[in-house]
Amino acid sequence: MTPAISPPKHVFSGVFELLERHLAQLDRFLAAQPKDFEPEIREMVVYAMAATGKRIRPALVFLSGWQGPDTVPHELIRAAAVVELIHLATLVHDDIMDDADIRRNRETAARKFGSTPAVLLGDALFAHALNLATQFSTTEVCAAVSDSTRRVCAGEIVQTMRRGSLAVSREEYSRIIELKTAELFRVSCLLGARLADAPGGYTDAAACFGRHLGVAYQIYDDLADYFGHADRIGKTLGTDLASGKVTLPLFILLERLNPSEAEALRAEVVGGHPPRLAEHSRQMRELGVFDAVQIEVESELTAAREALTPWRDRPSAGMLLGLADLLQEQLANLR
Repeated sequence: MTPAISPPKHVFSGVFELLERHLAQLDRFLAAQPKDFEPEIREMVVYAMAATGKRIRPALVFLSGWQGPDTVPHELIRAAAVVELIHLATLVHDDIMDDADIRRNRETAARKFGSTPAVLLGDALFAHALNLATQFSTTEVCAAVSDSTRRVCAGEIVQTMRRGSLAVSREEYSRIIELKTAELFRVSCLLGARLADAPGGYTDAAACFGRHLGVAYQIYDDLADYFGHADRIGKTLGTDLASGKVTLPLFILLERLNPSEAEALRAEVVGGHPPRLAEHSRQMRELGVFDAVQIEVESELTAAREALTPWRDRPSAGMLLGLADLLQEQLANLR
């Protein structure tokens, strides 16, 4: 019983074509993992692992530790599998909290198996990722991964506790996305560079790049929740407003609406009225919200690029910078 883990074509396909051999070996490694789970839950594990998508975090491991298209160290494969399993675990939990029906164009694990079993499935994926992290020759990898996992979970907890509340500041929003998304991007770059024995300065720069790229990606994803197309994105859209999650597009919209419209939107956030996604997407376009959020994404991408500027001559740095360019293209495609 092996999961069908073939990532679809997407905006990052140019970079992923360079990683074809790396991702093929990662696929084989991941396909072998369900056998280590108890027989009673293997079907659920296979289903969850088949929901893999863009593979951005494994790509960051491979690119930051890049040693050529034909050189794929086993340690990088294992590290890529660790971050991908942690990410999959967070997706299982996210879909429960968002009451999402669709992920990667099929039923979410919560919809297929029920919310309570899905919570425990996510826990099992977390535990297996940490077990893989203990298999490195140094405890440094496990320490970094477990610390990042705790921070990711903390970000999710804080966000969950703020759902349906208007008592969320822009600063708190930034803190949440730095924890729940940017942290795993950061540690992916750190692990790739560290396992490839890169200079300490480059390892720090790659980690900084990953953090800024992660913030940019999450803001982009929050914008896509209002402006994306479900058939292209491959998941249920409009879940942020429906679940009372205040993100940057909503912050800016609330600031620009007239008082009566802003009050009506606040009632939707706290659950007093049904969400009007199409209406708010229209308002965001008319009031320049899209443009304002785009500026924020591009600011983070600029910071990411600046982190690697001193290391631009390293092949891995050039490839990471290409990933930032591709995210900027994806942002433009939302219009």
